[in-house]
Amino acid sequence: MGFSSVCIELSRLIFSFKVSFIILNSTYSLLNLYKLPKDVEKKRVVIGGMFPVHMSVASSDGNTSKLPVSSGCAGFNFRTFRWTQTMLFAINEINQREDLLPNTDLGYVIYDSCFTISKAVEGTLTYLTGQDEAVPNYRCGNGPPLATLVGAGGSDLSIATARILGLYHFPQVSYCSTCSALNNKFQFPTFLRTIPNDLHQSQAMAQLVLHFGWTWVGTIAADDDYGKYGIKDFKEQVEEAGVCISFSETLPKVSSPEAIQSIVQTVVESTAKIIVVFSSDVDLSPLISELLRHNVTNRTWIASEAWVTSALINQPGVNSLLSGTLGFGVKKADIPGLQRHLLDLDPYADALTEEFWETVGLKDIHVVNLSISVRGLPYGLCTGRESVAQLNNTYSDVSQLRITYSVYKAVYAVAHALHNLEHCEDGKGPFVGGSCANITNFEPWQLMYYVKNVRYKMPNTGEEIYFEDGDIEGFYDIINWQISDNGEISYVTVGHYNGSAAAEEKMHIRNESIVWNNEELEPPRSVCSENCEPGTRKGIRQGEPVCCFDCIPCADDARECILCTGDDWSNDAHDACVPKIIEFLAFGEPLGITLIVISAFGALVTIAVGVVLVMHIGTPLVKANDALLSFLLLLSLVVTFLCSIVFLGEPQNWSCMTSQVALALGFALCLSCIMEIKNDLLILGYPGSLSDFLYPRHQRAIAAVATLIQAVACTVWLIILPPHPVKNTAAQNVKIILECDEGSVVFICCIFAYDILLALLAFIFAFTARKLEDHFSEAKSMTFGMLVFFIVWISFVPAYLSTRGKFMVAVQIFAILASSFGLLTCIFLPKCYILLVKPERNKEELMKPRPKPKDGSSTGTSASLATAATDVNASFASTAIDDQPEN
Repeated sequence: MGFSSVCIELSRLIFSFKVSFIILNSTYSLLNLYKLPKDVEKKRVVIGGMFPVHMSVASSDGNTSKLPVSSGCAGFNFRTFRWTQTMLFAINEINQREDLLPNTDLGYVIYDSCFTISKAVEGTLTYLTGQDEAVPNYRCGNGPPLATLVGAGGSDLSIATARILGLYHFPQVSYCSTCSALNNKFQFPTFLRTIPNDLHQSQAMAQLVLHFGWTWVGTIAADDDYGKYGIKDFKEQVEEAGVCISFSETLPKVSSPEAIQSIVQTVVESTAKIIVVFSSDVDLSPLISELLRHNVTNRTWIASEAWVTSALINQPGVNSLLSGTLGFGVKKADIPGLQRHLLDLDPYADALTEEFWETVGLKDIHVVNLSISVRGLPYGLCTGRESVAQLNNTYSDVSQLRITYSVYKAVYAVAHALHNLEHCEDGKGPFVGGSCANITNFEPWQLMYYVKNVRYKMPNTGEEIYFEDGDIEGFYDIINWQISDNGEISYVTVGHYNGSAAAEEKMHIRNESIVWNNEELEPPRSVCSENCEPGTRKGIRQGEPVCCFDCIPCADDARECILCTGDDWSNDAHDACVPKIIEFLAFGEPLGITLIVISAFGALVTIAVGVVLVMHIGTPLVKANDALLSFLLLLSLVVTFLCSIVFLGEPQNWSCMTSQVALALGFALCLSCIMEIKNDLLILGYPGSLSDFLYPRHQRAIAAVATLIQAVACTVWLIILPPHPVKNTAAQNVKIILECDEGSVVFICCIFAYDILLALLAFIFAFTARKLEDHFSEAKSMTFGMLVFFIVWISFVPAYLSTRGKFMVAVQIFAILASSFGLLTCIFLPKCYILLVKPERNKEELMKPRPKPKDGSSTGTSASLATAATDVNASFASTAIDDQPEN
């Protein structure tokens, strides 16, 4: 081996040693307070930052026989290092502004959480104590006041740090901790974030699954609070909507090839084509590598915001696996000047920058003056002045500034809060007595008030930022992974989701813009079992989700065989859907025509009776009762006859309302008139009692009021819950019965119960008046008419309940016609018989009551109106009427 080769190997060993040394010391904070010009006296405040610059903690030897030291970190992450540089860029930008904190320069101190809870806690305690050691509950630093911790990366890390910072009422603004558990202000009172709560993202994922009709999905989550809470919220949303979960796997936080192999096997064996992943890119990366090794394709992945644009996942060769991925990315923005800041990186600025330079292979180690090959660069001497623009990695890529933009917003939130604190006017402050805080010496809880209530607009984008219970609005871009012309994955925005919008306006997605896996333009199907073919039915699989079933041939007598719509039914062969029979009582069918003829005949007969009464309006028989009440009674009977026709035909809104209301009002008017006519008979039968204060106008008023009560009730019914047409598909499997739904059972029962009450009162009056002298035996006819009325409607109830379809309507019409004919015949046939056949009996003396003798014996006999009611073909017997003076 030549000298040159030995030197080259030696230089590589030294390079490796130095990188290892840097890794072992990377837990120390990167402290870089801005140095101020000597001629300008300004105040200073320090903002803390915590970023997972490394991916994990380096393993230790476990030796307990010596002084324990803090574990080192491994796996430099270019993406999170860009976040770190963004915080420095934002602080530098704010310090150069004259309108924001003009009298204060911001300093910073940054800690590496190494994507580990223990490191996050260690960095938090180090920040609070002001030392290079984590001394709990002890502050020995005497530098500028600490403002806010920006961080701490993942949700698990922020949960750990937030519990500590909450004890001190110390504000924390996170840029990428989205776990829904962090919105618990009882546990995390000082935690805020500039990234949406995962509740919005879980709902967005669920709505996306439902949008494409996927009912069979798998889920994979990181073994931390971010993954567990995110998948839990997602499952609750989709399972409530009928989606089934094929499998639910958990990614290990510590390297475990066995666990990764088990997840890969599950994915391969599952029939689910849709897989929802709630994980960070660091935790997901091992699984993606193993899936590529097994050549797993034909899956569509739903990505959470933590990895949807990650370069760690989007490595060469993932096209076959991840093309067509849909995911949700937080709001992105261009940050002018950031790329120049990233490219102007000083390799000697601090330990992390030096490690970054060495990791990408651009910095000369300056150990031996020899040419060495570093990361594909030509042999030559590195000076530290090489351009970072040569890099082709995620650090310098500013095309998808999403979490980076969230870091930018977090720094500005702290700056605006400090600005408001500094410019508080004494006497108008938010604290006791209107006092203000001093920016050179403030308490954490005082700054927390300003951070919580800050409201500001971001430079360049104009986006207004404010916190509601520590959260911002849940806005996401829907991103589709598509293969570009050069064969690389590109992130195409195909829609957006706004969790703060109305339910129907939350998601907007352009289906035609999506390119699915394997360049397909149609969305994939993901179901456990396909819909059963005609002639088969679903058979439940024991122990499996309801989305999984077997298709079993239908039996001949199966009631529900194939999946037909509500308006269809299977044919006799059970191999096709045929329209169900539409049934209603039509005008043109024989039964409908018969009922129309009977109804019209009843109305014409009633009108003819009215004509007869008008022709004999001045005769004693007509004058014996109130003529107006008699004509109103006839009018009500015409209404009941004609309203039965409205029950025919296909139900419409107007017919459903008109038929029931006309029937209720018609009978209310009819029964009110009968009640007052019989009341009139009682007055005539007992002169000197009711006749002293009840006059015809009073009786008419009572009848009008009784009818008006029913009219008001019907009006309320029509306004609140009116009858309406419905399709009854439950009564018969092969028929759709078109019928009227009453709208409210309570209303219709009350309305017709009122008619029954009027009928009972009318019957009581008629039954009482029947015992009067024979001259007034018209009451017996009315009593018989009311008995017919009750018999008809009592018989109607069981007949109505035992029929279905159009025959229910026929039974109801028959009851209306029968009761109407019964009243018409019993009340008016005897009168018409006398008026038309026996006019000699239409005399005034026959219309007067005959007083009873004191001994209670009868003074004579006479033919009565009851005789006419019971035997209209017999002649009235001549009787001797005693001449008595009128009372």
